[in-house]
Amino acid sequence: MEFYTYRLPNGIRGIHRQTKSNVTHCALIVNSGSRDEQKSEYGLAHFTEHALFKGTKNRKAWQVNCRLENFGGELNAFTTKEDITIHATTLKSDFRRAVELIADISFNSIFPEKEIEREREVIYDEINTYKDSHADMVFENFEDMLFADSELGHNILGSKRTISKFNGDSIRNFVERTHTTDEMVFSSIGNISYKNIEKIVAGYFGDFAPSTRNFERVVPCAHTPFEKTVSKHAHQSHCVIGNRAYSICEEKRLPLALLINILGGPSANSMLNVEIREKHGLSYNIEGTYTPYGDSGFTAIYFSSDHAHTDHCLELVTKQIDLLKAGELTSRRFSMAKRQFVAQLAISMESNEGYMLGAGKSFLSHNDVDTMEQVYNKISEIKAADIVEVANEIFYKPSQLIYK
Repeated sequence: MEFYTYRLPNGIRGIHRQTKSNVTHCALIVNSGSRDEQKSEYGLAHFTEHALFKGTKNRKAWQVNCRLENFGGELNAFTTKEDITIHATTLKSDFRRAVELIADISFNSIFPEKEIEREREVIYDEINTYKDSHADMVFENFEDMLFADSELGHNILGSKRTISKFNGDSIRNFVERTHTTDEMVFSSIGNISYKNIEKIVAGYFGDFAPSTRNFERVVPCAHTPFEKTVSKHAHQSHCVIGNRAYSICEEKRLPLALLINILGGPSANSMLNVEIREKHGLSYNIEGTYTPYGDSGFTAIYFSSDHAHTDHCLELVTKQIDLLKAGELTSRRFSMAKRQFVAQLAISMESNEGYMLGAGKSFLSHNDVDTMEQVYNKISEIKAADIVEVANEIFYKPSQLIYK
């Protein structure tokens, strides 16, 4: 058995993988992200993530921060468009401390106004840092335009204008509305037996009252392809080309992930890296990404280049995409690409923390988790024709955003 799953009486689900490591990782993943914000709340999910660490009914902010660090452990959190994740890493001997602390900050945070005011300035600085990075901005703004007029069409950080209006009541109302127990998964990995894990988690999470989400997310409506160039007076051009893509529940997500890995994956032999960096020397950084959501997704190719080379880079990117759309991938290269993809996944799973977070997200999204053997088998069954089909669907009339 690779995973052990369970459900507490209050609706919180759990997933655990037992390993021989003396290091444990655990996380509470809440199905609440920036797409669940109302227009007046843009940035509130991320603000809430920060505020959770600023004091509880049982601890001051400094006690939250020191609880695991004093024992050499780590506590952190992050926000995406669909979830907030609070995660911890400790030795096995401190696992109970980690579970108790995550439960405390998730359900007992009090959001004191003084701490919120101080943290507001921290987030202002985070926004300024983001604005200084043209690479981050072009990517985020591309996604916002791709999902314009939908729940997914706004930045996770929000704006200084909206953030200036948040207070303790704003956060409490958001938490009450979106942090419901039926939309939570506690994920863990480490040398804790299946027999004990549910008892430990239930001991700290089981007494919280059950709650149920009373709203549904709206599937993004169709979008109109766009091409836009924005003058930023940057030293380089930053370009994103992409389109809407498959959700995390669609079977074609795996062929698409393989396609993006072939086209612009992290390896030096990806098609775009070979063609644009190695062969022509036009870009230091070119990569492809695929982000699936619960009911949609997007894929994008990003590159930076000298202004004079931007058009040539775009032509070369289009040429490589057209080769895949036409099925001009040799059987030998396709076979190697699948083996490479499997190896990359296997290596990434050597990170127990990454494995734990991925399993938890999968369990949260569709109440199931594929074992690595099942994933490998699915990859082996992908045919060249599947890549051609996906390439033509996803890169049909792609959109484009350039910062210059």
